Amino acid sequence: MNANSAFDDFVGLLDYPMFVVTVQADGESGGCLVGFATQASIDPPRFLVGLSTENHTTSIARTATHLAVHLLPREQLKLAELFGGETGDVVDKFERCDWHVGPEGIPILDSALAWFVGEIIARFDMGDHVGHLLVPVAGGTSDTDQRPVLFSDVKDLRARYGP
Repeated sequence: MNANSAFDDFVGLLDYPMFVVTVQADGESGGCLVGFATQASIDPPRFLVGLSTENHTTSIARTATHLAVHLLPREQLKLAELFGGETGDVVDKFERCDWHVGPEGIPILDSALAWFVGEIIARFDMGDHVGHLLVPVAGGTSDTDQRPVLFSDVKDLRARYGP
């Protein structure tokens, strides 16, 4: 078995949590569903988010100073589908959901299980994604213990890019 095939088999066994990342910069807001995200350090606290180079949100994030990372409950699968299946080039996703302006002017989704806003301290090439290393500056959680949206919930979702 070649290395790429073995790697595909390995990651095919994983069921990562999915996140919605939102951003605001230069008077424009965006957001997308993200599967490449993880805690990157405990002390100091750091979180790594990979945004697709094809994504409208990435074009806004290029000049942003902060991103918001949201964990959605499974009951909000339609919201995950909105942020994962539609493009901000065509659809104003924020017209279709409940949200408020949060720290640093970033849109915060009202139905999130938990969220945090992070300052972008580094950006780097990750192949077909741009890595954003974040330092948390604010956040919030709900008082529920619902199961979050996982990769298995959205694995058949096809992202739309461009108009």
